[in-house]
Amino acid sequence: MAADVAIHSGASPKTGGWQAYLQIARPDHWFKNVFVLPGVGLALALSREGASVALIGKILLALVATSLIASANYTINEWLDAEHDRHHPVKNRRPAATLSLSAPLIWLQWLGCATAGLATARCLNLETLVFAAALLFMGVVYNVRPLRTKERVFLDVLSEAVNNPIRFLIGWSLIVKDVLPPSSVLFAYWMGGAYLMAVKRYSEYRFIGDPKRAGLYRASFRFYSENTLLLSSFFYAMTSMLFLGVFLVKYRIEFLLGLPLLVVLFVWYLAIGMRENSVAQRTEKLYAEKALMSYVAFVAAVFALLLFVDIPALNELVDYHVLRG
Repeated sequence: MAADVAIHSGASPKTGGWQAYLQIARPDHWFKNVFVLPGVGLALALSREGASVALIGKILLALVATSLIASANYTINEWLDAEHDRHHPVKNRRPAATLSLSAPLIWLQWLGCATAGLATARCLNLETLVFAAALLFMGVVYNVRPLRTKERVFLDVLSEAVNNPIRFLIGWSLIVKDVLPPSSVLFAYWMGGAYLMAVKRYSEYRFIGDPKRAGLYRASFRFYSENTLLLSSFFYAMTSMLFLGVFLVKYRIEFLLGLPLLVVLFVWYLAIGMRENSVAQRTEKLYAEKALMSYVAFVAAVFALLLFVDIPALNELVDYHVLRG
């Protein structure tokens, strides 16, 4: 491959242009920030606040702020991963791995994205700013030594997945400012994200196909195997469902009707992750899975409906007196 040729021949890599710096900010990954929206929806449902035209503007600003913070994190992620990415069969083509980039410009880009993201969040409210700062902080924890949790077995998945509940909190803070959402839903969101990340790791490990090379690419892979990655994904999935069940019983039992749909989604995603050279390795390409995307939209619509539809008869399922007979 081109990157390998440049490395082994001793040839000087080409200097990267502005396109390379834009590419490592990964605007094509911004769609992941839709994880902000469930926080908005649940806050509306539990607080009984009404939606408004002004809220649309707030949501858009929150998505911009979150995307800018994410780009700051992606920038240092790719820059600090460059040496390791050269051992990956596909990621060795990334700009930081193949081109000569300027360290001062990299850090200036990180600072610019971070500052713009935090400033945009501050335009909304102080709580949103705090959660946006937490998202930025986790990017440093995940990527920068001496912590660099991405190199630590299991912690690599858990520390990356915690960004999901942080995004949820950003959405929540647009509606509710003085009270945090139920911890059960935050843990369910966290473990659900860990499940997605574990399946991604599983797919990556299988794709590389060489434990030694996998360990050179990602240090945590030295301690994983296909079995441990697969089993850990089951753990995260079941834990996510457990916390979701707690939330359903306490706060929104109507969601119980949509739970089987979520189970199908978990199973479907695992089936995708088990394919050879699976798209689960590159979540920004998931849009190509049109059947999956259609199903996700359907599930989202069902849960959006269940947010606002009350079915009192379902409460009998957890009524102590009914259970006693």
